[in-house]
Amino acid sequence: MAKLTVHDLNTRGQRVFVRVDYNVPMEEKDGRMVINDETRIRETLPTLEALIGQGARLILAAHLGRPKGQREASMSLRPVAARLADLVGRPVAFVDDCIGEKVEKTVGALKDGDVLLLENVRYYNEEEANDPTFATKLAKVADVYVNDAFGAAHRAHASTEGVARVIAARGGKCAAGLLMERELKFLGDELENPAHPFVVILGGAKVSDKILVIDRLLEKADAILVGGGMTYTFRLALGLPIGKSIQEPDKIDVAKAALEKANARKVPFHLASDNIVATPVNTGKLNKKGKPIFELQNPRHNNSDRIPETEEGVDIGPNTIKTFSAIIATAKTILWNGPMGLFEDPRFAAGTFAIGRAVAEATRVNSAKSIIGGGDSVKAIHNAGLADQVTFMSTGGGASLEFLEGKILPGVAALSDK
Repeated sequence: MAKLTVHDLNTRGQRVFVRVDYNVPMEEKDGRMVINDETRIRETLPTLEALIGQGARLILAAHLGRPKGQREASMSLRPVAARLADLVGRPVAFVDDCIGEKVEKTVGALKDGDVLLLENVRYYNEEEANDPTFATKLAKVADVYVNDAFGAAHRAHASTEGVARVIAARGGKCAAGLLMERELKFLGDELENPAHPFVVILGGAKVSDKILVIDRLLEKADAILVGGGMTYTFRLALGLPIGKSIQEPDKIDVAKAALEKANARKVPFHLASDNIVATPVNTGKLNKKGKPIFELQNPRHNNSDRIPETEEGVDIGPNTIKTFSAIIATAKTILWNGPMGLFEDPRFAAGTFAIGRAVAEATRVNSAKSIIGGGDSVKAIHNAGLADQVTFMSTGGGASLEFLEGKILPGVAALSDK
């Protein structure tokens, strides 16, 4: 069922509670918190500008980090308010709370087109508990609800689901923001009936994270290409040695079932035929979780699908890049979720970046619709300088995976149907 969007609203003079995803990376510099990547803020600008243009009075709510119900100064949204003001070209008021008299007084002073950002909703444990009383307090200052935080839509929290229920119960409208609308369009409508050939590229560390997506996409895909750490669990399922590569031994049966289903449906399921491997050497140091830190040494090409006992697979090899790229070149629809290796290390980024270039090329030459899901894939596309050469990049992370699995997202279900 299609959901209301901000285009369906007339919000002049109305107080609009907008749930945004401003969970941005920050670090401390010279005694103050500085935003490292403002992508998530910029992604909300079309929605905010549309509502400002309508003459709405905007009340923005977001979370930042995991303060666990405590007031953590390092997780305050105050720096975001300052940067947002620069980006929208108008003042953005900030209140150091998200409920209560101070918020109500500030909202009461808003004029048409004004913008207010509330403090981190996760300073209250009631947010993640979706506490009805807390949701009612949040909703007290609003006439209309808009959710533009797709990345948090898979959580039934007070600001993502509870507030919408409260406002809807009293007759107010609950709509999707423009970013949310695009997420639902590309991850939903475009993949429901994809143009063929439909090529799915999956990577990342764990089969367990992607198995339900694989299961569902096997119903529609013309080819599935698998790279990243999850490759090695599939190799174990085929009885192949994987050396010291990352693995999930308890998911071997799951991997076997996926391979059998692909075979039964005659869907080509491609695993890397060669790898870049490295030797993990214990540094004698421990990480924050108390686990040994290993340094990857002596990277080299392993021209085999079998990995030596002392080596760890860290990227797909050149033969696999050639095979995968040729398949991608035929595609009319591409879904990519998960990197091909440890791309954060420049020594092991070649596979991920090459796949990114192949996806961009298919988009340009074939007019293929290329949909990039998952934080690491999006980061890789940005790092490769290809962000403007693909059709759509999801901001969703866990939400995009759950949506691709066919799950109902609480933050979407709570919105008004058209």
